[in-house]
Amino acid sequence: MAVEVNNMHPLDKHLRLDRIPTLYCPGCGIGIALGAILRALDKRINEGLIDPNRVVWVGGIGCSARAVFYVKYDAAHVLHGRAIAFATGIVLANPELLVVVIGGDGDIAGIGGNHLVHAARRNMDMIVVMITNFVYAMTGGQVAPTTPRGVKTTTTPKGNPEPPLNAIKLVLSLNANYAARASVTTPHYIESFFYKALGMKGFRFIEVISTCPEIYGRHIGLRDPVEMYSELKKRVKYKSKPSIEDANIDWEKGIVIGEFLERNNPSYLELLREVYGK
Repeated sequence: MAVEVNNMHPLDKHLRLDRIPTLYCPGCGIGIALGAILRALDKRINEGLIDPNRVVWVGGIGCSARAVFYVKYDAAHVLHGRAIAFATGIVLANPELLVVVIGGDGDIAGIGGNHLVHAARRNMDMIVVMITNFVYAMTGGQVAPTTPRGVKTTTTPKGNPEPPLNAIKLVLSLNANYAARASVTTPHYIESFFYKALGMKGFRFIEVISTCPEIYGRHIGLRDPVEMYSELKKRVKYKSKPSIEDANIDWEKGIVIGEFLERNNPSYLELLREVYGK
């Protein structure tokens, strides 16, 4: 008697399988991050707390933003750096939607940095996932706002002279309700933090430190995917209650992950309703 084998993965229902395999390079951490995010979303949906038909994804330009190509939801692939601005329009046009922005550190903190600032200041009702690989990877390896000092890139051949931008510290200084950092070497924390963010209101920001052996790895001498993953894993340190200073990223001293901020400030939509009503 023939036995029917179910080859469906539990997350297949969340993905556009006709677009799999992805465009990502071997050793890229974006797939790990996306898988963890989808597991958290799947839990919330199964609990009956989220309607999958009301979930919208927005991505700008870059490797991380391409994640919106693969999710089986309404999604927008927009101009470089404009994902948060576009997402803001979605939130205001239909407040019933759950809006998720995903992008890299260049897209979110560099070209889109102004939008990040004001979305956090307003406590805009959205979740932003910034996948940090410390370089503009898709466009050739240019220096990014998060590139550590001294690192050689295609646009800083003698080493980056600038101090890097710390997105966690930036968000902490504003009006956001949630800020956390995880790593692709700790997917269980990505899942946990995103799950929590799904149950909150206002602006929720999650930074995910990722591996990029193809581009960033070349710059720092970690071209082998396994070696780069192993080195990142050694340097990631979880803290249950990290301080603001713990948010500093230092490859030699270690990269602290954890939940840096959790509060219940009025969200932007709540502030609007106070003025304009329903």
